[in-house]
Amino acid sequence: MGKRLVVVGGDAAGMSGAAQARRLDPDLDIVALERGTRTSYSACGIPYLVAGDVSDADALVARTPEEFRREHRIDARVRHEVTAIDLDARTVEVRNLEHERTFRLGFDHLLIGTGARPVRPDIPGIASDHVHGVQTLDDGTRLLDVARRSRCRDAVVVGAGYIGLEMAEALHRWGARVALVEAHDHPLARTLDPDMGARLVDLIGAIGIECRFGERVRAIEPDRVVTDAGPARADLVVIGLGVEPEATLAEAAGLDLSVRGSISVDRRQQTSHEGVWAAGDCADTFHRVSQRRVHVALGTVANKTGRVAGVNIGGGHAGFPGVVGTAITKVCGTEVARTGLSTAEAERAGFAVATAVVETTTRAGYHPGAEPMVVKAIAERGTGRMLGLQIVGGQGSAKRIDTAATAITAHLTAADVVELDLAYAPPFSSVWDPVQVAARAVLRSV
Repeated sequence: MGKRLVVVGGDAAGMSGAAQARRLDPDLDIVALERGTRTSYSACGIPYLVAGDVSDADALVARTPEEFRREHRIDARVRHEVTAIDLDARTVEVRNLEHERTFRLGFDHLLIGTGARPVRPDIPGIASDHVHGVQTLDDGTRLLDVARRSRCRDAVVVGAGYIGLEMAEALHRWGARVALVEAHDHPLARTLDPDMGARLVDLIGAIGIECRFGERVRAIEPDRVVTDAGPARADLVVIGLGVEPEATLAEAAGLDLSVRGSISVDRRQQTSHEGVWAAGDCADTFHRVSQRRVHVALGTVANKTGRVAGVNIGGGHAGFPGVVGTAITKVCGTEVARTGLSTAEAERAGFAVATAVVETTTRAGYHPGAEPMVVKAIAERGTGRMLGLQIVGGQGSAKRIDTAATAITAHLTAADVVELDLAYAPPFSSVWDPVQVAARAVLRSV
């Protein structure tokens, strides 16, 4: 009898790992267990489903369980929840949620891809029917159904991280009066510098979203959200306070944990127990600039780390080199992106920091459609090495973050970035690309 891989979690990390293991080992018996109703869907697309940009929830599904069985010979079982892992016996305990029965399944390799769980503060009213999360595709379809039926008038989004910002836009486009409540004094507070966050606050407010920053939610009542600065009317509440690693099974089994309670893995995605792997939002990863272990909950990282685990499970050899912290989002016409380290992160990592902020445009200033954008460059004082870059601006600005991400990955200095041979034509950029303008400005301080 051949070896068996059991995958816990049927989304990005787990299924990319399963598919990669199948490519390398055609004889491997693969069973994937997912407690939800779908496999391999784009959680990142949920806000755009709610906003109406995506016409149907099924459009977000990359592969169904039937497709995994037919095309990859992967036994993908939905509505099957793994309730315990026995490392010594090399078995998992599984609950079939449809038929309400429990059984055990042995494994030679185990890939944990349990993802992340939403942060849900313990405040009065958090479990009310008009309070919604957006963690799963089922969450998104329920919220969309509510928006269609009720035509919500007053909505409060709690949390101004990436999901919170995207959900504020989605509800604003439904015609709701939206209040964005955040305990920090600016959006994306964990990753964006305060001066760049302040610019984003101004732009969000200008489109008609009420910005209530520096306020903590104390209670959720049937028709309002009560903060320490006063109430906000709400017939619909969306919680977008971010996520934390879902490592409950791993911890109970005795696997080592890491930053923020994530599962500790090596570069090959192997946990502290041989033959047990973890990937995606449940696992830690390596930051290539700070040289520290971090937790990053992004679909790009989940797919890449799942693939690495799958290569190693299938008999190959692969390692994940780590991240530089690149992320991007938008709120209506305002785009925001960042990569590398923020100023505070760079200082905590021990760097002497120089920064520069420049105001520029997405195209040549005289060209129709040119929109303003602000770029902040962060470099190491003395060497000029690029450590981070942040962008807030109009349409066509944020994707420039990829230039900076590449430069930071390659350990380029600000001087190197200035000399890059980047494309130019007036409909696309000023003669000096905005990233180069920021790099040239920070050179004066290094």
